[in-house]
Parts: sequence; structure tokens; C-alpha cells
Amino acid sequence: MTGGDGRFTEFRTGTGWDVHRIAGGRKLMLGGVEIPWSYGLDGHSDADVLLHAVTDAVLGAAALGDIGEHFPNSAPEWKDAPSRRFLEEAIILAEQRGFSLVNIDSTIILETPKLKDYREAIRKSLAEIAGLPLDCVSVKFKTAEGVGPVGRGMSAEAQAIVTLAR
Repeated sequence: MTGGDGRFTEFRTGTGWDVHRIAGGRKLMLGGVEIPWSYGLDGHSDADVLLHAVTDAVLGAAALGDIGEHFPNSAPEWKDAPSRRFLEEAIILAEQRGFSLVNIDSTIILETPKLKDYREAIRKSLAEIAGLPLDCVSVKFKTAEGVGPVGRGMSAEAQAIVTLAR
């Protein structure tokens, strides 16, 4: 495909996945939005499973490795850090290689709480963090139907796919 200047436009696709244990005494952060719940997700940062998956997808599409390479959980500067910083930095790194983020499609897998009432807030937050129009950001919710650690209420997962253009 060529752009308006006749040059070839390169598209890259990246996928991301993350999982965190459910833990007491933590805030539940999803896509940069605090969800009122009696539990949160365990992690070195704020453990926003959705932002971690999207960050990995951006880094992967730009062939820049993964979240652990750039933001290791052994580094004190990332302790309790808001995960939006990871995504913002990943986008900057991709931009330094000439890429622009085109869209985000994502899925949060969590048994409880039910998230349907938070869809638009999460989409808006993710769009704002990523610098995308709202119609370029999709957030879906699934349960694990009682199967595995997510289904037993022990963890939460997120998956993401992004498209970059250069």
C-alpha cells in the first residue's frame, strides 16, 4: 500500500498477553481506570494487566522486545508505577523507529467483577494514553466460564493486538 506521497506504507501487527494474580489490599486498575472492587491485581507496578498486554503488543510490533526488557520488575523505579508510563514509553520507542500506532483491539478475561459498565471509561482512557481516536480502540470482556485460575477467581488476563504503520 502506498501513502499519498507514493511511498510504500509498512504495517506491523503485534500481540500482547499478560496475567496477574488477584490480591487483597491493592487497587484494581484496568486500562488506566480504577475499578471499585475489594481486590486488585498483584504486581511490582500497579499491575494493570490490560496496559501491560497493550505495551507488549506495541513493543512486539516494532520488534523492540517485551515489557520485561524495558521495565523489569526488579527495578525499584517501577515499584508501584502507573502502567500508563509503560505504554507511553513503548509508543515513544516505536515512534523513534518511524512507527505510528493505528489501532488497538483488546480483551480482558476476569471472572468478577463484571466490567460492562466500565467499557467506555476504559476505552476513553486507553485512547487518551495511546493518542488514538476512540473509534480506533476496542476493549472486550470475557469470563473463563469457571475454568482455570481465572475461572476460579485467582487471576486476571488480558490480550491485545495492535497495528503500527510506518
